[in-house]
Amino acid sequence: MTRFKHVARVLADAIPAVLLAAMFACFIIQVLMRYVMNSPVGWTVEVCVIAWLWILLWGQSVSAREEDEIRFDILYGSVSPATRRWFRMVFSVFLVGIYAWSLPALWDFVTFMKIQKTSYLDIRFNWVYSIALVFSVVSILRYGWVFWTAAAGRDAPEAGIDSVVRKDLTE
Repeated sequence: MTRFKHVARVLADAIPAVLLAAMFACFIIQVLMRYVMNSPVGWTVEVCVIAWLWILLWGQSVSAREEDEIRFDILYGSVSPATRRWFRMVFSVFLVGIYAWSLPALWDFVTFMKIQKTSYLDIRFNWVYSIALVFSVVSILRYGWVFWTAAAGRDAPEAGIDSVVRKDLTE
């Protein structure tokens, strides 16, 4: 199972990297076509926008780890570990509630968008925006897991510059 988790993590992290490479290639093509060939193309802009949307939502929901998340460290770091667990539990319940409450409306929006296509590539918008559903479902699962681990009394992974420096120095 550990090997499977490692491969899944590598593949999940590779998706934003591949999309960023595609964005860069499209940007170069766009510049060459506009300024060298004097024949601008529009499809490159669509690829860049779609790739950026997928990078943001995939990256935050699937690729990012809990220790990568931004916290208000002044308050979070100044309280006891028990209070930090309560912070994580309350925050998790809040986020799971918001994502679960908005999921039916998001589903309606994404399925409704099948009636429109992008201008140049003719990709149906329900495929473009399907990443929002992935983002919501994975976020619900992720923060459900954060709540579960906090309720079980396990500490969160250390975050912040101090833990990064300590980790780098110990390796």
